[in-house]
Amino acid sequence: MNVDQNLVDAAVDQMRRRDRAAAAAVYLENGRILTSVCLDNLNASATLCAETGAICQAYTLGVSLTASVFVSRWGGSSEISVLAPCGICQERLALWGPDVQVGVADPEAASGWSVRTLRELNPFYWGTHFAEGDAWPSSTVHAS
Repeated sequence: MNVDQNLVDAAVDQMRRRDRAAAAAVYLENGRILTSVCLDNLNASATLCAETGAICQAYTLGVSLTASVFVSRWGGSSEISVLAPCGICQERLALWGPDVQVGVADPEAASGWSVRTLRELNPFYWGTHFAEGDAWPSSTVHAS
């Protein structure tokens, strides 16, 4: 499954249901959508990105993740933005390979966002150093 408006809408719906400033949604290879919100904490070092819950659930289910989108609204604004995953979430998503799609802000797109693969987002991914022939590291390499 690819990043599309349905995935963005699922993330926005989760954000509104939980009255949060950010949320995420991912597609699994079987078409199922998982959503999650960030885990805020008084101790900021215990805070987790919005994507983390859905990523962990996909991994726990043993189902490949194909696409991810992060949405946010800041400072009480009603304007919702699609933003690229942070570097840590790029690492988390890398487990499923370079073709995982992510939503990114794109002011030239009518929707305000467009789609990139992890490889496009990070063409010099450091993990390729540990893969055979400078390929993207396999899930086995990621887990070792």
